[in-house]
Amino acid sequence: MSSLLILLVFVVVIVVAIGWGVGIYNGLVTARNAFRNAFAQIDVQLQRRFDLIPNLVETAKGYLKHERETLEAVIAARGAAVSGLAAAKASPGDPAAMAELAQSQGVLNGALGRLMMVAEAYPDLKANQNMMQLTEELTSTENRVAFARQAFNDSVMAYNNRREVFPSSIVAGMFNFDAAALLEIPADRAEVREAPKVQF
Repeated sequence: MSSLLILLVFVVVIVVAIGWGVGIYNGLVTARNAFRNAFAQIDVQLQRRFDLIPNLVETAKGYLKHERETLEAVIAARGAAVSGLAAAKASPGDPAAMAELAQSQGVLNGALGRLMMVAEAYPDLKANQNMMQLTEELTSTENRVAFARQAFNDSVMAYNNRREVFPSSIVAGMFNFDAAALLEIPADRAEVREAPKVQF
């Protein structure tokens, strides 16, 4: 009778341990899916931003004939940013992909900022209705990108906290739940930290 009780206790302990492990595993998967979904929102907003830039450059092109270098820099930065987004989309949270995305977005912010500064010298361009509408849309999109980036970083922080605390860290280590990286603007580049000025 006592050996049956010991066997029953052993089975109960095994079932509880398996249930505990499954619960932790499912929580980690849920947290990882949450930050991946949050990244999808960044993707949507950055795509919107990338779609606005060619229209902005095309509108400015007629007025900024002597600023070809500035316009080309914006287009080149946009291309690099699109590539950075593609790399990050393939692996949201990967430290190298997040660093590439942050760096390419910083270069694009700088190029857009220079374009807006140059555009200030052209009153006809500033008064152009299409240009005003595009810059307003770009400003709105910049705000949406900032909110989406904050939501992503919050989700990444929640996931990383979940995978690092005991006893979840045991399950995370067993099933290779790697740490996710935040999407941060590089701190060593002051011009990158400022949002592009798009008001006229």
